[in-house]
Amino acid sequence: MIGKSTASVIIRETCVAIWEVLHAAVMSQPHKEEWLKIADQFQQSCDFPNCVGAIDGKHIRIKKPIWSGSQHFNYKIFFSFVLFAVCDANYRFRYIDVGSYGSSSDSDFGQMLLNNALDLPDNTTLPGTTSPAMPFVFVGDEAFALGEHLMRPYSSRGLSIARRVFNYRLTRARRVVECAFGILANKWRFLHTPIHLKLETAISAVKAACVLHNFVRERDGYNFEDSLSHSVESHLPSVVRGHRQGAAVREHFTAYFMSPHGALPWQLEAI
Repeated sequence: MIGKSTASVIIRETCVAIWEVLHAAVMSQPHKEEWLKIADQFQQSCDFPNCVGAIDGKHIRIKKPIWSGSQHFNYKIFFSFVLFAVCDANYRFRYIDVGSYGSSSDSDFGQMLLNNALDLPDNTTLPGTTSPAMPFVFVGDEAFALGEHLMRPYSSRGLSIARRVFNYRLTRARRVVECAFGILANKWRFLHTPIHLKLETAISAVKAACVLHNFVRERDGYNFEDSLSHSVESHLPSVVRGHRQGAAVREHFTAYFMSPHGALPWQLEAI
């Protein structure tokens, strides 16, 4: 029988090895050409042009780390760290940030986005239009700040039909990251309960699960039923922040989704 300390070392080293071997192969940072392919996938499957990713953050339940105090105690009143992810329309994780405190919604990804370090394609017009040139964007929920390259829904009070349509269209694109988390949790069942590992090992296990998710996704394809339920805690605290340029971009998308070139036949019934 293997001792507890020996098993712990084996788990940690195995998870680290899986991450180191697979990360570059199945989760390398996209370049301009890859971002364009991702945008095409979102347009075809979600009817949201110029979208290069859906983003979300999830709480991963853990046992209280030793000497952590309230450091990993989140607003939902349990201990956790955050798995932040950017997902493409094929439910693959394109970027993850694992291990932030359960009460934090910050990510290195946000800094990369602000500093134009993601190698996004140049602005281009939306399908069927000649102007204006629109930026490529990520879509998230109300927890994220509106920006030139990050779209979030309008607040839900007193919305016009056009803004309700925008929220519907954004939700159709954003839900792919929810499905990706569902597949992840249902495939790797340890995510259904609090992780009883040392914090560093738990983080390594989650990172390994994410790259294995991409590996299996590319190898086996996708079964929708796998994403119907999951136990990864949803949503970071909502933070309402504005960005003037982001607001203008969102208004252009809103107008486009009501135009002959951008409207869907069923969207008014869906809202």
